[in-house]
Amino acid sequence: MEKRRCQAIQHGRWECVERCYNKRVKKYEENFKKIVGGFYQKNKRDFPWRSTKNAYHILISEVMLQQTQASRVLQKYPLFLKAFPTLELLSTASNTAVLSVWQGMGYNRRALYLKQITQEIVKRYKGKIPSDPLLLKQLPGIGHATACSIVVFAYNLPYPFIETNIRRVFIHHFFKNKTQVKDSDMLPLVTQTMDEKNPREWFYALMDYGANLVGKVENPNRQSAHYHQQSKFEGSNRQLRGKILKLFLSHTTLSIEDIKRMLDTKEQTLQTLLTDLQKEGFIQKRKRFFFLKHENAQAV
Repeated sequence: MEKRRCQAIQHGRWECVERCYNKRVKKYEENFKKIVGGFYQKNKRDFPWRSTKNAYHILISEVMLQQTQASRVLQKYPLFLKAFPTLELLSTASNTAVLSVWQGMGYNRRALYLKQITQEIVKRYKGKIPSDPLLLKQLPGIGHATACSIVVFAYNLPYPFIETNIRRVFIHHFFKNKTQVKDSDMLPLVTQTMDEKNPREWFYALMDYGANLVGKVENPNRQSAHYHQQSKFEGSNRQLRGKILKLFLSHTTLSIEDIKRMLDTKEQTLQTLLTDLQKEGFIQKRKRFFFLKHENAQAV
């Protein structure tokens, strides 16, 4: 009898500790939401892709925002939509036209991905962008985060996702003294604190608050297991790839000797980059000449 009584007391104490702990956690999470929401009400950023619910426009912006600062996307976004105002027009555009408008954005493969995405949407879904992230993830160049962000911003449906600003916010508030923080550790918190009634505004708030932390605190993303410092662009192969593609937009065909002369670059480096561009679906080779890949070709 005494043993059972002791066990009951211990169990009761544990339940009390657990309840107290859960209350503290809940209070911290509520305070966190107030901080983020309060900041957003006073400091929300104004972007053209936030003033539309057009799913095609949001698809374009979310792909553009992959690995690219919003300030650069601001310049290219209206130009791209002016050139390709509808999903159907982009799906039938030439590779040359798409890459020409994309120039200056970097990571040019995204331009071809966008064309392929619209082609698949026309073919599979009769031109309507799916509201299910699982379906979007099956399309070229769309991963989990981009698929969820498109659905959240286009349809205001609650699908938690993590991108660089959101990652910065949650590490700063919930993992201050931790290193090698995985997104899988963070996702339950992102889900738990999400505003399910209005996820669109909540994720805008998180991203704006995260962008504001830059320069004000030591970069929390360095504590992420997924942190990777981007290499310098100037003088890099990425920059050279862009220059090569730009040449093909103004020349029908080019030999490796032509490119070497125009860019004053080592032949071995050019061989490597041209081979990569072939594999990725940008260019083709016939005999000794290279040219932009046929418009109906698929990029890898």
